Amino acid sequence: MIRSAAPTQHNFDILIIGSGLAGLTAALLLAPGRRVAVLTKRELSDGSSNWAQGGMAAVLAEGDTLEQHVRDTLIAGAGLCDLAATRAVIEGAPHAIAWLRSLGVAFSEDSEHPGELHLTREGGHSQRRIAHAADATGAVVQRTLIEQVRRAPNITVFEHHMLVDLITDRQLKRPGNQCHGAHVLDVNTGAVVTFGASHTILATGGAGKVYLYSTNPDTATGDGIAAAWRAGCRVSNMEFIQFHPTCLYHPHAKSFLISEAVRGEGGRLLLPDGTRFMPAHDARAELAPRDVVARAIDFEMKKHGLDCVYLDISHQSPAFLHEHFPNILQRCLELGIDITKQPIPVVPAAHYTCGGVLTDLAGRTDLAGLYAIGETACTGLHGANRLASNSLVECVVRARAAAQAIEAAGSGTPKPVLDLPAWDESQVTDADEVVVISHNWDELRRFMWNYVGIVRTTKRLERAAHRITLLHSEIQEFYANFRVSRDLLELRNLLQVADLIVRSAYGRHESRGLHFSRDYPELAERAVPTVLVPTLERGSSNN
Repeated sequence: MIRSAAPTQHNFDILIIGSGLAGLTAALLLAPGRRVAVLTKRELSDGSSNWAQGGMAAVLAEGDTLEQHVRDTLIAGAGLCDLAATRAVIEGAPHAIAWLRSLGVAFSEDSEHPGELHLTREGGHSQRRIAHAADATGAVVQRTLIEQVRRAPNITVFEHHMLVDLITDRQLKRPGNQCHGAHVLDVNTGAVVTFGASHTILATGGAGKVYLYSTNPDTATGDGIAAAWRAGCRVSNMEFIQFHPTCLYHPHAKSFLISEAVRGEGGRLLLPDGTRFMPAHDARAELAPRDVVARAIDFEMKKHGLDCVYLDISHQSPAFLHEHFPNILQRCLELGIDITKQPIPVVPAAHYTCGGVLTDLAGRTDLAGLYAIGETACTGLHGANRLASNSLVECVVRARAAAQAIEAAGSGTPKPVLDLPAWDESQVTDADEVVVISHNWDELRRFMWNYVGIVRTTKRLERAAHRITLLHSEIQEFYANFRVSRDLLELRNLLQVADLIVRSAYGRHESRGLHFSRDYPELAERAVPTVLVPTLERGSSNN
């Protein structure tokens, strides 16, 4: 059921902010017997989950083991993975895929063994264990879940509704450390409405749009991470931003990803003259983890002054490419690239936020009643570098764990939802020059790409921190004096996330996983996660 909100308080048992795989899974698991609201700032299908091409990693094949999957994850995570978190997701992965299949998700089957899943292999995996739906797994999964959500009688969907801030005891000037809901912008009307709930789940995805080049959709602006930080939650490992090695390089292609599975099926990375370069960088060549491949491409591009490198899969038959990569083949054809005969021009691009809101294994944050799941959260699974195709399955496993925790918490007498204050905009006016937002947005994303990208230095981080300080004062003045809009809120959140990334990177005096510093090229003896703690005073905001 799709509804538009009036400027009043809406009360629900569960408030889920975000409509990707994590959010919709939680909604479906919690809906029986509960009133659930799902908020999404655009439409249900507009999120990173829908863009995921590769698949979902799980031990499903004969000869593969949970221990091998755990070991591959730990190796990719460069010593920073939490073992308990890793085991929990990997052990729950087969059940997650079975659950999705029971809902009707049509994963690709093995042509030689009807009824069995076709499993592919991706960088960092020692076995074929990636269940997929051709090269559009996320879209297929999302379509199925959206259909289920639309039919669920206890789930109300609010599209074009964006999180402004969480409502906490601190903001209400009352004792306690609980989240009671959120203030939310109705983008269609411009009104800020109040949502009250006993349990709030942040499932807003990552923050890839903080960089100039990203594989993420425009919605990936770190909204949940920034809001949780402002509300008093710790964040962890924000310096570990995964850059996908192979984003399509074309002036008319926006954020189009060339799946990891292309390299998993034998794709080779080449210089313009046809020279293969990955074996010189790593013994695993094209199947090395993403951070290794991304740095190798970055090195070769800078060394030779290139705009891009090339990924060649043309040795596979046209029939094979049509079966396994139909969307990539079609999109490239539309741009004049026939991947059955030509290599694909590619560049690295910001892809995945490995850090996020610090949670336990059930998604609980530092605030009672507030949970974070999916890319918004940091449980320790991904460590210093996410292993390919672990993230979609993590969404399902963590959503189930959060749902079980909420069910356990609500087994007694449910707490009544408070009468929350309405949003006060009596002291603000309509913005006079919105060009400030677009200019600052562009500046932020450019200096983050140049100074806080694949290769970092202390001087670059200091430059970025200086620019963030200047932009912060401008945006805070704008936020304090003018009515909020989606663009303003997204810029405010991106600026907050950029600050968290820079702070985290500046404090890591080593090179580990996705964080590579020319000033500290060696690996420290001990692997220690980065944890940032907000300093809050009652009645103030942490920006």
